Amino acid sequence: MTDAEFSPNRPDIAPSANFAPEEIDRLTDDIIAALKTVYDPEIPSDIYELGLIYKVDIDDDRHVSIDMTLTAPGCPVAGEMPGWVENAVMLVQGIQSVKVNMVFDPPWDQSRMSDEARVALDMW
Repeated sequence: MTDAEFSPNRPDIAPSANFAPEEIDRLTDDIIAALKTVYDPEIPSDIYELGLIYKVDIDDDRHVSIDMTLTAPGCPVAGEMPGWVENAVMLVQGIQSVKVNMVFDPPWDQSRMSDEARVALDMW
């Protein structure tokens, strides 16, 4: 079981069906680990645990497309964070390219946060 399966608010990580199951598991785990290295500088939790990543698609040629959002459209790092995500995921072995798409539908809300993020932010 991968990290992506622990919460209903986890992003859909969809590698191509042409990958072997063990490669799908490796890519999923490595991409999640990469996403967990990116933090919103104003919030002491990573973007994955905050629920800012909505979808990750990986095509047959290992090009990755990520749909993500922000905690608020006016976030001060809105222009920089997609680049941080792109750079982090590009470090995953075998990935050829990464494109980050900013989406605001559905809008982010606190229900998307994992228990780990809630503990870090003392939001119980």
